[in-house]
Amino acid sequence: MILRNLSRSSKLLRSKNISPAYTLRTARLPIRQTLILPYRTFASQLTADEKIEEIQELYATAKDEFEIASEETDKKTVYAADDRAAAHEELGKLKAAFEEAVKSEHGEEIKRRIGQRIRELDRAVEAMEEKAKED
Repeated sequence: MILRNLSRSSKLLRSKNISPAYTLRTARLPIRQTLILPYRTFASQLTADEKIEEIQELYATAKDEFEIASEETDKKTVYAADDRAAAHEELGKLKAAFEEAVKSEHGEEIKRRIGQRIRELDRAVEAMEEKAKED
């Protein structure tokens, strides 16, 4: 039974161009779990990904607040000023988290992967403020 399962696993590994002997020697996980993740992930990469995911969540919140504030500013409603303040507050949280993440060992990768979107959102909020001042 074990030999038959090992044979199936070996065929599957070969079909993915992975040496079964290498996988069995180097993997600390059972073969089934090794097949799910046939490549090695590094702890530092996961840390960068986790930081980027956190920043992306903050970005989504800030962008939602910006869109609401922009819509209210265009309509010139009573809520426009409060919505712009909320957009600024969320943008401030986003920029603070981004700056902290950039200071880490993964700073260049984080800048490369998400920095442009944050700068664009920052410029859009500034443009919204300028438009509100003109009206």
